[in-house]
Amino acid sequence: MIAKDTAPFSAADAEFDIVNVSRRDFLKNLALSGFVLAAGFPDALLADAAETDSELKKYGADAMPHGWVDNPLVFVAIAEDGSVTIICHRSEMGQGVRTSLPLVVADEMEANWLQVTVKQAPGDEAKFGNQDTDGSRSTRHFFMPMRRVGAAARHMLETAAAAQWQVPVNEVKAELHRVVHPASGKSLSYGDLAIAAAKLPVPERTSLRLKNPAEFRYIGKGNLNIYDGRDMVSGNSQYGMDTRLDGMLYAVVARPKVLGAQAKRFDAAKALQVPGVLQVVELPSSPLPADFHPLGGVAVVATNTWAAIQGRKALSVEWTDSPHAHYDSADYRKQLEAAARQSGKVVREQGQVDQALQAASQRVSAEYYAPHLAQAPMEPPAATARIVNGHCEVWACTQAPQLSRERVAKWLKLPEERVTVHVTLLGGAFGRKSMPDYVIEAALLSKAMRGKPVKVTWTREDDLQHAYFHTVSLERLEAGLDTDGKVQAWLHRSAAPSISATFGPDSKHQMPAELGMGIINLPYAIPNIRIENPEAESHTRIGWFRSVSNIPRAYAVQSFVAELAQTAGRDHKEFLLDLLGPARRIDPRELNDSWNQGESPLSYPVDTGRLRRVIETVCGQAGWGRNLPKGQGLGLAAHYSFVTYVAAIVQVVVAEDGKIQVPRVDIAVDCGPQVNPERIRSQFEGACIMGLTLAMHGEISFKNGAVVQDNFHNYPLLRMDEAPGEIRIHLLPSDAYDTPLGGIGEPGLPPIAPALCNAIFAATGKRIRQLPIRDQLMPD
Repeated sequence: MIAKDTAPFSAADAEFDIVNVSRRDFLKNLALSGFVLAAGFPDALLADAAETDSELKKYGADAMPHGWVDNPLVFVAIAEDGSVTIICHRSEMGQGVRTSLPLVVADEMEANWLQVTVKQAPGDEAKFGNQDTDGSRSTRHFFMPMRRVGAAARHMLETAAAAQWQVPVNEVKAELHRVVHPASGKSLSYGDLAIAAAKLPVPERTSLRLKNPAEFRYIGKGNLNIYDGRDMVSGNSQYGMDTRLDGMLYAVVARPKVLGAQAKRFDAAKALQVPGVLQVVELPSSPLPADFHPLGGVAVVATNTWAAIQGRKALSVEWTDSPHAHYDSADYRKQLEAAARQSGKVVREQGQVDQALQAASQRVSAEYYAPHLAQAPMEPPAATARIVNGHCEVWACTQAPQLSRERVAKWLKLPEERVTVHVTLLGGAFGRKSMPDYVIEAALLSKAMRGKPVKVTWTREDDLQHAYFHTVSLERLEAGLDTDGKVQAWLHRSAAPSISATFGPDSKHQMPAELGMGIINLPYAIPNIRIENPEAESHTRIGWFRSVSNIPRAYAVQSFVAELAQTAGRDHKEFLLDLLGPARRIDPRELNDSWNQGESPLSYPVDTGRLRRVIETVCGQAGWGRNLPKGQGLGLAAHYSFVTYVAAIVQVVVAEDGKIQVPRVDIAVDCGPQVNPERIRSQFEGACIMGLTLAMHGEISFKNGAVVQDNFHNYPLLRMDEAPGEIRIHLLPSDAYDTPLGGIGEPGLPPIAPALCNAIFAATGKRIRQLPIRDQLMPD
C-alpha cells in the first residue's frame, strides 16, 4: 500500500531499473515506478507457508516460475483524494480475474469498491509473481497472497491513524474506507492517511490479522458486477486488436500451411502494387520442434489491415517440402486405432487385469474418437510492437506476458529489461494466447520497419489454420463384469500425440500432466486396473486448450460407464456411485499421478466423497429418473479436473430428422471456497455452451499436411437455436476459506460431451462413439 498522486497509474510511463537480480534481492530492494515509496520486505515473508511433502517438493504457486508476491507496495496505491488503485497481474479473458482478485484485496483492506480502480500490470514476474494465466490457477494460487496484500494495507492504515491519535493500534479499526476510533468517535479517511501510511514498514506476515469470513463484504457474496463489464458492452474497453498508436502500420503474414515448410521463393511485385502496401518482409522460419517460435513466412506491411490482406492475396509464394505433408486425419485415425488395439506403455497397474478379464462373466469394449480442435477465440491473436531507442514496447492480448517478454527479448537480442509487454483485455483465449508466436511476429516486423509501430492481425483463417491445436485422441476401453454386474477389470488405452512434441523430441507418449487428466487418476473402486499409453507421433503444433486432455478422457470414460451400466442392467447413477465406492480421500500418488494439477497431494487428495456429492446433487436437482416423452432423454456424466468436482445432466430432444435440442442442462460444482460466485456461474454457463459446441460441431482435420477448415462455415459454433433453453448451476456451499480452492475456468467443460451423448442414447438408443456428433443422428 503506497501513497500516490491523483494521476492514474500508467504502465506505459513506467521505468523498471531492475536487472539480473534474484526474486529474493528484488523484494528486499523493491522500487516501484509511478509510486512514491520504495520499501524493504522482511526476510520472513520470502517463503510461502504452503504445505510440502516429506521430500520438500514445491507445489501450487510455489512451484510456478517466479512464484507469488504479496507485497502491498506492489499491488495497492492510495491517492490523497481517497481513490484506491489495485493492480491485477493476471490476464483478463472473460473469466473475471480483474474483478475477483482485486475484490479480495479490497475486502481485506476494507476499501469501498466504488472508490477502487483496477489497473493491469505489465509483464514482469519478478515484480508481480507468476503471470501465466492458464490452468485455472489464478484465484487458486493468489487468493491467500491477495488476502495478505489487503490485510497488510489495512494494518498500515490503522497504524498511521493510531499514531496520529496517539492511541494503541488495537483501539482503532478500518471500516469501509475509513479508520475509526470508537472510544473517541474520531475517524480519518483513507485519503487522509495515505501519505503517513506509505511511510510505514510493511508488517510481518505472521502479524497480519486476516478477516473472519463472517466479516467479508465482497468475498463469496457474488454481489459485484464484472469490473470491465460496462466498458465491454459499450465498446470502450481495449483488446489487443484495438491498439492504436501514432504512425502505426498494419501487417498480416502468409504462413506455410504445412508444419515444417519454409518459403523457398516469393514474388512480391503484385502485392506491392496494391494501394496502401508499403513493404513485403520475409520472416525467418525456425527448425522443429515448433516451440513458441513463429512459423515464418512472408509478411505484408501496409497503411491499413485491409490493404495488407489484399496484398497477401496478391503474393506468390513457393514453399519447401515438409516431412509432415503426408498428414491426413482419416489415415491417422486408422493409425491410432491400430495402436490402441495393441499393448502400449503401462502407466498405471494394479491387480491382474488379464486374468480378471479372462474370468469375467461379461466383457465389454468400446473405442471413442475425438478430433483435433482449435481454440477459435472471438478475438484472434493480435499484437502491436514498436522499438524506440533500443526499447521494445508490446501491446498484446496475451495469457503469458512474462514469456512474451522473454521471447521478444531473445529474438531481438535485447536485454529483458529493454522489453515492456502491456497486457490488453483478451477477447477469449482458451490456451491459444499462452503461445506468443504472434507477439514475436509483431516485434520482428517493427524491427524490419525501423522501429515503427506495427500491428500484426491474425484473420479467422489464420487462427484456424495455424493454431496450436488440441490433440486428436483414440480412447479404447475394455472391462470385465462379474455375475453380479460389478466391474472387476478395467483396461484403458489412450493414443494421442503429446503437447511435449511441440517443445522437444517427440517421445510419442503423453507427459505426466496429460496422463493426470482423467486417465491414471481414475478413482474407481475396481480391483484390477491397467492404463496404457500407446505411441502416437505428432504432425502439427499441439498446444493447450481449455481443459486439455480431460476432454477426450471424460468423454470416453463417462460414455463407457453408461455402456457398462446398460450391460449390467442397472441405473446409470447407481452404477456410477458403486464404481466410486465409499467416500475416500486418495493420495494421488497411489494412482501413479505424480502431477496432481501441480498441487500438494496432502492438501488436494482425490476425494470420492465430493465426487459422489456432486453426482447426487445434480441428479436430485435435475429430477434424474423422471419419465420423459419419446425422443427425449437425460444423460449423466461426472469428472474431476483442476482439483474441482463437477457433475452434469443434459436433457435432450432428438427429432425424427436427427436435429438436436437441449431444453435444460444442470451442473453441480464443488470447487471448495467460492470467492466470486457470480463469475463461477458465468464460467460454467460458458463451459456448457463450449462443451456442446465441441460435441456437436468441433473438428479440425488435415489433408496433405494442411488444415481443411478455414472459418466458421466449416468450423461452426453453437447457434442460438441449438443452445440450451435453461442452464442451472448448483454450487455446493463451502465457507471454510482456510481450505484449498479448486479451479473454475476449465472443469465445467469435460462432462458436457459425455452427458449429451448419454442423453442421446437414452432418447434414441444410439451410441455416439466419435465426435463431433454432426449428422450421425440423421435417418438413413
